[in-house]
Amino acid sequence: MSYAMSTNLDTNLTSNTPLSHDAIRHFVAPEECLQGKTILVTGASAGIGRVAALTYARYGATVLLLSRNISKLEAVYDEIENSGGKQPAILPMDLETATYDEMRRLAKLIDTEFGQLDGVLHNAGILGQLTPLEMYDVDLFAKVMYVNATATFMLTQALLPLLKESDNGSIVFTSSTVGTHPRAFWGAYALSKQTLEGMSDIFTQETQNTTNLRFNCINPGGTRTNMRAHAFPGENPMTLKTPEDIMSGYVCLMSDASIGVRGQVVALQPKD
Repeated sequence: MSYAMSTNLDTNLTSNTPLSHDAIRHFVAPEECLQGKTILVTGASAGIGRVAALTYARYGATVLLLSRNISKLEAVYDEIENSGGKQPAILPMDLETATYDEMRRLAKLIDTEFGQLDGVLHNAGILGQLTPLEMYDVDLFAKVMYVNATATFMLTQALLPLLKESDNGSIVFTSSTVGTHPRAFWGAYALSKQTLEGMSDIFTQETQNTTNLRFNCINPGGTRTNMRAHAFPGENPMTLKTPEDIMSGYVCLMSDASIGVRGQVVALQPKD
C-alpha cells in the first residue's frame, strides 16, 4: 500500500502546531506511528472501513473490528494476522438495532479485554433514498438517521469514559460533501452527515478545556466503494480514487501528529 505525497511534510509527532488540512491530506506516516494504540473501526467489514482497519494495523495499532457482517469481519481479521499485524478483535454489532445498554456492555468488554481505547473511526453508515424529501419514506428516513447519527452518538457516549483515559484519544466521524453542503435529493443521508459535523463541533466545545480528546470529521470525497456505486450508478468507478489512495488523512487523525487538531471537517478531496 503506498501513498502519493505532494509535500515533504516534517512529521514531527511532538510538534505543538496543529496541522493544516493540506498537511493532514498529505501526511507521511512514520512506520509504527500507531504503535501501542487500540482503535475501534465501525463498518470495518468493507470499503473504507476495511481499508482503514488494515492500514491502522499496518502502522502498529491493535484494531477492533465492528460490523454486523461477521463473515466479512473474519476475512479482515485474517488479512491483518496474515500481514503480521497485532491480533485484532471481532466485535459483532448491528447499529440498526443496537441498544445503548449493548454499547455500554461493549465498552466494558473493551476495557476488560484490552484495558484501553485510544481511537474510534465512525465509518458505518447507510445511504437510504435519493429522492425529494416530500416523497421520502418516513420509516427509511428514521432508519438512516438512527444508523448514521443516533447510534453514532450513543456509541461515542458509551465509549467516552474509556477514551478519556487515553493520553490522546481521537474520535473521527465520517461526513460527506453533502453533509457540509446539503444537496437536493440526498435527504436523510445529507441530514445525518450534517448532524455528525454538528456533533463533532459540540463535543469539541464541551471537552477541549477539560480533556485531551479530539473530535474531527473526515469527508473522504468520491471514492470507489459500493455505496458510491449505488449513489452514482452511471459513473465510471475507474475515475475515482480507491480507499487506499486516501488513507493518509485517516492515519494522521489517529496518530499523535494530529494533537491539537480539534473540531475540524477535513475534506480529503476538496475539489470533489
